[in-house]
Amino acid sequence: MSLIEMMILGFLSEKSMCGYELRKKMEQLQGYARKFSDGAIYPATTRLVNAGLISERSEPRDGRQRRVFTLLDAGREKLIEELKGASGFYITDFAKWTVVLTFLSVVPDKDDRDAVLRRRYDLLAGQDIHFFYCDAGNPLSLDQIDDPYRRGIIRVHDAEIAAEIAWLRGELGLESDGK
Repeated sequence: MSLIEMMILGFLSEKSMCGYELRKKMEQLQGYARKFSDGAIYPATTRLVNAGLISERSEPRDGRQRRVFTLLDAGREKLIEELKGASGFYITDFAKWTVVLTFLSVVPDKDDRDAVLRRRYDLLAGQDIHFFYCDAGNPLSLDQIDDPYRRGIIRVHDAEIAAEIAWLRGELGLESDGK
C-alpha cells in the first residue's frame, strides 16, 4: 500500500471527506515537505474504490458537485493490517513513521500497537546514525566537525531521537523495568 493510500484510509477512518479535504489534511500532516495534487489523490481514491476499500458518491457542495469518499469495513480492516505490520521504510523513514503514528490509534488492540512502537524503539535504541564521514569513510564525531551548521544538524537530530526514545519508553512501560 502506498503512503498516499494509507493517509486516505486513515483520514477517512475519522469521517467521510471529499478529495479537496483529503488533500488539505494530507498536506497538513506532511507539512512543508510535500504538496499533493489532484493527480495524486484521485488515481489513489479510484484504486481504493475499485479494491472495495472506500466508497464514492457525488453530492452538491458549495454550488458544485463533489466526490465524497467513505471508508468501508474492508478499508478499515486493510488500514489496521497495514498499521499492525508497519516495518521497513514505514519505521525508518520519519515522514512515513509520522503517518503510521498518526493513525496507529485505529488499531484496536494495545498489544498490536505496542508491537509497532517496539519496532521503532528497537531501531532507534540500537542505531548510531552518522551524517558526515572522513575521506577514508569513517564517521566523524561531533568534536571532529568544525562547521557550526553541520554540528547543528547533529545536535538537533540527537535531541529529536532522545525525545522520541523517552516517549516510546513511556508508552511501552519500559521506564520501570529497565529494558
